[in-house]
Amino acid sequence: MKKQLALLIVSGVLANAGGFNPSMQGYIDSLKVEAKKSNNSFADFNAKRGELIFTSKHIGKRGREISCASCHGANLSLSSQNAFTNKSIEPLSPRTNPKRLTNVQDVQKWLKRNFNDVYKREGTPQEKGDVLYYIKSK
Repeated sequence: MKKQLALLIVSGVLANAGGFNPSMQGYIDSLKVEAKKSNNSFADFNAKRGELIFTSKHIGKRGREISCASCHGANLSLSSQNAFTNKSIEPLSPRTNPKRLTNVQDVQKWLKRNFNDVYKREGTPQEKGDVLYYIKSK
């Protein structure tokens, strides 16, 4: 009985190794399915690729050079300020701000909006997953 309980606990920890809540993990899993459809060699999301997506600068939809870090800052554990509106943005790091990456609808809304602001297009499933892994790693 103790072995079975230990096995269940270990299985649960491994199943949630990404540290996402069940609804967010479902979203991550759906992004993986879509990424695999687009790229047969896709294996998993990668925080390093996500960091490059997050920090690389592009001429955004307002005609200005911008990156995700332009508004969210280089240190995701700190509050930051929107580069266009000067509105305060709470820390993006889930370690600092436990509300982050918990609500799928909010995450989808902000990924869509922010990719459009920076890249002038919607992000691909792989890009979205990579960015979410990067944010989660902070």
